Amino acid sequence: MNVLLAEVAQATQRLADAGVPSPRFDAEELAAFVHGVGRGELHRVADADFDARYWEAVARREAREPLQHITGRAFFRYLELYVGAGVFVPRPETESVVGWAIDAVRAMDVAEPLIVDLCTGSGAIALALAQEVPRSRVHAVELDESALVWARKNVEGSRVTLHQGDARTALGELDGQVDLVISNPPYIPLTEWEYVAPEARDHDPQVALFSGEDGLDVIRGLERTAHRLLRPGGVVVVEHADTQGGQVPWIFTEDRGWADAADHPDLNNRPRFATARREVP
Repeated sequence: MNVLLAEVAQATQRLADAGVPSPRFDAEELAAFVHGVGRGELHRVADADFDARYWEAVARREAREPLQHITGRAFFRYLELYVGAGVFVPRPETESVVGWAIDAVRAMDVAEPLIVDLCTGSGAIALALAQEVPRSRVHAVELDESALVWARKNVEGSRVTLHQGDARTALGELDGQVDLVISNPPYIPLTEWEYVAPEARDHDPQVALFSGEDGLDVIRGLERTAHRLLRPGGVVVVEHADTQGGQVPWIFTEDRGWADAADHPDLNNRPRFATARREVP
């Protein structure tokens, strides 16, 4: 075993002892990042090339700093994104939300679908939709200036139009024209603060995590925004916590102009996102 692989084994144990959920993967990813190779190429790093900065990176992860903050990158579907302090790190479970949205847009008989991503954060959702629905016109809205710094870096050169604004009042010029509204909003109840993983609680922006006593304050506001923006027959897709599956579809009720409200599972078969269609008169 070469020096780097031996150090990775030690780092894996340290991260496991610290409660890191995926210690082996993170130890290897940090080693690959520090040494400028792929994870599958770690065995090719010569003993003389071992970089002691690896242990600095391991110590940061041991303290539960997000892996993505240390490497400065996050992977989401087919994208590699810039991330760091001040922006919510996109999670794998959101990929299934976007997958459903992409299928829904592709099923529409619309040549150039108009899409709005509210609370865009890093821009991950908007960029994935722009990439995988090639003729789409995508607008992304973010209020927080710190998150916008990262979103601007990520959307540069893309077809995504980024707006700074409040998701509850943004894009009035698009009212009644949008085919799909999608959002991964804050949805953690304030009462759950102590149970949130340190990576999120101590490093993700609080504004991207918590939303009132039951976690649904922002989603209630987004319901009105989505109804305002969507054309008749347009679709809204909203991510939520797996414990909120029985609650979110009831926000999109028939008496508020919605049809076909439903909940959907993620890849682990946990309730993860709600969808509804703006009623056609």
